[in-house]
This record gives sequence, structure tokens and C-alpha cells, in this order.
Amino acid sequence: MKFTLSWLKHHLETTATVDQITEALTDLGLEVEGVENPIARLADFTIGHVKSAEKHPDADKLKVCQVETKDGLTQIICGAPNARAGITVVIASPGTYVPGIDTTIGVGKIRGVESYGMMCSEREMELSDEHDGIIELPSGEVGDLFTDWLVEHDPDKVDPVIEIAITPNRPDALGVRGVARDLAARGLGSLKPCDVPVVPAGFVADMKVSIDDDTLDGCPIFCGRLIKGVKNGPSPDWLQNQLRAIGLRPISFLVDVTNWFTYDLNRPLHVFDADKVQGNLRVHRAAGGETITALDDKAYALQKGQMVISDDNGPESIAGIMGGAATGCTADTVNVFVESAYWDPVQIAYAGRALKINSDARYRFERGVDPAFTPEGLEHAVRMIVDHAGGEASELIQAGAVPDTARAYPLDAARVISLVGMDIPEAAQRQSLTALGFKLEGDMVHVPSWRPDVQGQADLVEEVARIASLTKLKGKPLPRIHAGVPKPILTPGQSRQQMARRTAASLGYNECVTYSFIDQTAATLFGGGDNATMLENPISSEMSHMRPNLLPGLLRAAARNQARGFMDMALFEVGAGFHGGEPGEQHTLVSGILIGRTGPKDTHGASRPVDVYDAKADAEAILSAIGAPAKVQILRGAPDWWHPGRHGKICLGPKKVLGLFGELHPKVLREMDIKGPAVGFTIWPDEVPLPRTKSATRPALTATDLQAVERDFAFVVDADVEALTLVNAAAGADKALISDVRVFDEFIGGSLGEGKKSLAVTVRLQPIDKTLKDADIEAVSAKIVEKVGKATGGSLRG
Repeated sequence: MKFTLSWLKHHLETTATVDQITEALTDLGLEVEGVENPIARLADFTIGHVKSAEKHPDADKLKVCQVETKDGLTQIICGAPNARAGITVVIASPGTYVPGIDTTIGVGKIRGVESYGMMCSEREMELSDEHDGIIELPSGEVGDLFTDWLVEHDPDKVDPVIEIAITPNRPDALGVRGVARDLAARGLGSLKPCDVPVVPAGFVADMKVSIDDDTLDGCPIFCGRLIKGVKNGPSPDWLQNQLRAIGLRPISFLVDVTNWFTYDLNRPLHVFDADKVQGNLRVHRAAGGETITALDDKAYALQKGQMVISDDNGPESIAGIMGGAATGCTADTVNVFVESAYWDPVQIAYAGRALKINSDARYRFERGVDPAFTPEGLEHAVRMIVDHAGGEASELIQAGAVPDTARAYPLDAARVISLVGMDIPEAAQRQSLTALGFKLEGDMVHVPSWRPDVQGQADLVEEVARIASLTKLKGKPLPRIHAGVPKPILTPGQSRQQMARRTAASLGYNECVTYSFIDQTAATLFGGGDNATMLENPISSEMSHMRPNLLPGLLRAAARNQARGFMDMALFEVGAGFHGGEPGEQHTLVSGILIGRTGPKDTHGASRPVDVYDAKADAEAILSAIGAPAKVQILRGAPDWWHPGRHGKICLGPKKVLGLFGELHPKVLREMDIKGPAVGFTIWPDEVPLPRTKSATRPALTATDLQAVERDFAFVVDADVEALTLVNAAAGADKALISDVRVFDEFIGGSLGEGKKSLAVTVRLQPIDKTLKDADIEAVSAKIVEKVGKATGGSLRG
């Protein structure tokens, strides 16, 4: 959307500068994309006076002129027919850029005679299309800037052009008056009245207009006036200058009027040559297949259902998009029918896209023009035509009626303040809305017909905030409700999940986020797959059941990676597993898998296949990070998707299971298409007991300066005795003194005999209050041997 400063001042009484206006526009949501100032473009041109003009010795149409310039008497070669002595001209000295010919003037020779500059025409300076001769100024001092002369004598030609970007929700700003209204509401001036005296009807027109019943939803109102005896010709200079400034080419007065009101009041119009219209005008839907040659001289085939304006000869205009060439105005036009209508935005958009026509009318109608302004906009155009081109106008010819767009919403001043975050007095709120054209009756705000974007209370808040300027919004510190350290925002469960993620990532795992839905085969492998967890309307057959465990999703992800050549990986996920279909029948899990080898091949032999102890170590690390007790039991009895002999349950007693670890069953790996060794773990973080005492600080560090003592023991036990039973028995011999028991050797066979094995453990004794003597150590050692013997039936190896 482009407009000039003088055009804006046609609607806005203001003394604001261009910079103030552009800053306010951007702040109001009408973002300024650029400002084109002709004064800057023409700043190097100066005024000169031609002292003499002699015929060029080698060219009949060229003259050698002696010109007084800012640099003194200068010789310039000129081919303009009006170049002569005694005229005041515009000079482009060497080094001056001439925009109309995209050339920088230099010193040159023309037919052997040197020329030191150029005398310019209006087209060469992009002031107009006039190029029959050079500019002749009625006055001016030699050496003065030409722009200073323009500002004083012809300011329209150096009028700054402002270009703004219009969002689709602001069709009212597609007219200069809508822009002026926003600026007036901001306080940059006052909005001038826009009333126009209606041209009295001089006769009753014999032309009628009609709208088919099936077209009223797309064109609720169609009106116009017939004007006889107009004289078409060039538009007034001010009109041509304004159109040219925004990039439109003046054509003729009757055409220029419609273009000017399209930009001035956002009111697209069309003018028919009434003498070329046969019979009456009818708005209807195309049957499909009709053709029309539009004003762009292109033929278009209409599709069924598209709206069209026809006379007795057939289609004469593509409704709301472009008029037809057959009834277009020419220099010989004497009688015209000026049409103004309201077209449904959606239907215009569909038709415009289907026909691939881009026009200013379509651009505005598909965004929504003011329906109530349809008859009034017509009167503005009729008044301008009669005033400048003469003629006599008929009475208003109308079909349909203005659609009802009335709507109102309550204004809650306190709510506006709370949402915007600024203390805007209620009086200021009401004043802003009134300045924008809203009407207030008590607490109800009636929306003007030109604002189709305002559809509720929230839009009223936006309008108030927009006018008040969000740049005035200042940050305020949040009030402190309680002194001291605030309570944690995360629940204990959320904190544990967060800590589990960080710990798993630090151990080298990559986090996965998989679907909660899996296929029935995978669900059955992991204890699910029944009707209770089946989805009634699954996305696909591979997502038919809620997952009972996180391991199926991780294994599917691993299989996809292996299919692409990534054989070694560590994956984990934190999420929910479902053991039923009702609310609450779910549990939070932390699961991880290790597949392949611990690292790449290495000359030092560091790479090895992952094993159950890798999974055990990682599971214990995560449990420790989320606050699980250090002393736990490792028991058997895991579900059958774990390897029956290479797994463990991490428990606090036989019924309190914190997690599982181990190798996954080979059958499961085959079903999930996993290659190579695979181990994993599953942890239930909600089963970890919460600390009995809540404190924001860490407990006191318990340290001792007494040296620890380690003793090794080797016991001969039956081959089926679990090492854990022996370790627990040894640790229970003196819970206060024994800090650690660790198995470091296992031996089977040899002199031990059939069905026997030797387990060697290291017991660490950590004194607390005094250094241990030999007698103390021997006493504890005896207890260890006794406890292990009772628990396992074994004996100390000789």
C-alpha cells in the first residue's frame, strides 16, 4: 500500500514530520516498508539559464548552447526542439545521476563538439511522462537547487511516498483514509470530514440492474448511477501526480477516478461506457464456458458458479475482479454507468485464483471492503466526475440491500488493564475506540462496518493496546509472596525423571521418545496385548495397543538403526507403561538398552560385547541418582522376556522391586529383529522411597581419619549357592564395622570335587572410634566365617 504525504494530509490535519508519521505507523501495526523521497533523488540538479543556442555544425537537430550554471558559462549540446536562448532550464552537471535514463552524466563529445552536462526533460527526471522538450522554468536563480524551486512552486512533484505492509486482518488500512484514521487516534492530528454533497438527480435512467436469487449470497448489493454528457480526457495534474507517485499510470480521467478511489477510500468502482451496454445489467452466476475479454486484453473462460455482470450481449465484467474491454471507457465516451457493489470475499478469492487474475479490486474485495460504504462511495465518485468532466447524473439505481454487519461487545476496562499490562484509564480506552470509529453505548462497543477483523472482546483489547502503544509497556518485578527460598515447582516424581534423564545421558545413552502405541505382537512379548489395552480406532495396525513397557519401542528403534548399519548403541526412554485401559492403570518407567559392543575395535583390546554387568552398573547409577538406598537385594524371578539365568531384580525386600536388569531373552531379540548381544534395564522411579526428612541442605559429611582394613576370605560352598547369599551373610556379621563386601574370584573343579566351588571375597573394615587391633580383626573374622557357614553351609578354604 503506497500513498504520498500530501494525499495523507487530504484526510489528516497534521503538522507531524515524515519520520514521526512512519514511526507511528509501524508502532500501530502498519509496518513501513520504505519511504521514497524525490528530493533526495533530485538533490544534484540545479537551475541554469541559456545565453545562446547555435546550430551544431555537423547535425541539423542538435544545438550548441552556452548556459550559465553554478560553475559559470558552460557549453552543452542539446537536441530538444525547444532549446533556445533566454529560457531557464534544469542542469545535470558532470557526475550527476539521471534516474529517468539510468545514466551518470559525464563530459563527452557529440559529433566532434564537447558537451559539459545535460539540460533535462521531466521524464528524464521521472517527474512525468513529458519528453517532447526540456523543462522551461518560469523563474529561478542560476545555481539554485531545482528541488528548492519544486518545493516552492510545484510541491506535488516532490511529495514523499510512504509504503506500508498491510496484514490480511486490516482491510480498512488499504485506503488512505483508514491510515489517517489510525494516525488521528494515535494523536498525530485530526481526521478531516469526508462528507460529499450528493449530485442531484437530473433524469430517470432507462437502465435497470438486477441480482439473481442464487447470487445474493455473493453480491448482496449492486448499485450505480448513469451520467450523460461527460467529457473524458486527461486527469488533473494533482490526480495524475498522486497516481504516478504510487506506481500507477494515468490513462484517462474516467479510469483514473476509479483507481484513485480504490486507494483513497478503499472503494473499488467500475465505469461502463453506457452506450456500449445493451439493455440492462444483471449480476448472476456463470453457466460455465462463457468467455470475456477483460481490460487487460486477455480472454478468460468463466467457470460454472463464478459471478459475472452481463447485459443482453453476454458477460461484460468479471464481478469484483476486472471489467470487460467491450464496455470500457475511451476518449470518445460520452455516457457512463458508474457501478459500486459489495462482493463476498471468499467467492472473489476463489474466482481470482481460478482465473489467475491479480487486480487491485480483487486484492481489496477478497480481504473485505466496507459494505455499508457501497452507496456512499458511489456518490463520491459521481461528484468528482460531474465536477471535473461535466454531465448530468440519474437517480440511484440499486438492486439488493446493504448487508447487516452490526455487532457489539462489552468493554471491561479493568480486564483491558490486566491483559495489556499498562495502566490505561477507562476514559482513554473509550476515547481510543471512539477515534477509531467505534460507537459506545454504556459498556457496549458497536463495531464499525469497515472493521471485519473485530470479532470479540479480545479484539477490543488489542485496539486499545495498539493505540496506547506497547512500546510504553514497562517490565515490573514479580511480587515475592513469601520471604526466603521458594518451594520447588517440580514434584518429587518430576524431579526424579529429570535426574534419571541427566544421569542416563551422562552414561552415554541417547534419549528416545517413542509412540505409546505398539503392535500386538510386541505388546504380547512384554506381558501386554490384551483387550484392556487395545485401541478402538488405531492409527495403523502397527499401533493397535498401549505399550506395557518401554523396551519394545527401544528395540524397534534399535532394529531400524541396525538396518542402516549402526550396530552398537545405547538408548533410553522415560515414559509411561500401561497395564490397563482405565485412568490410573499406568506407571512411570525408566528403561535403557545396550546393544553390540562397548566401543569400537581397539589395538589394546578394550572393546568387548556388552554383558549383564554393564546393565547392572547403569541401573544402579540411575537409582543412586534418584535417591534409592545404597543397600539393596539382587533377586531372581524376572518376567520371561529376560534371560532366565542372566538377570536380576533390584529389591528392597522380596516385594519392593525398584528395577530389573539383565540380558533380553534370545526369543524376544529374534522377534524384534535385533542382531548381537542386547542387555537392558527397567526402573520404577515411583517405587523408590522418599526421604523421611525433608531438608534443603545436604546431610552432614561423615568422615573418619582412621585407616580401613581389608581381609580376604575364600569359602568352599555347593555349586548352586548364589554369591549374593554369601556376600549378604558376610556383610551382616558386623553392620557397624563392615563397610563393603566384594567377590573377586570364583574357582570350580580341581581338588574341590564334584558339585563344589570356591568363592573369594574381600571384606573392608572401617573403624569409627578407634584403630583396630589384631584381636578386634580376628573377632570380626570369626563372626564372618560363622555367619557364612550358617547361611551357605560352606567352610573356609584351607
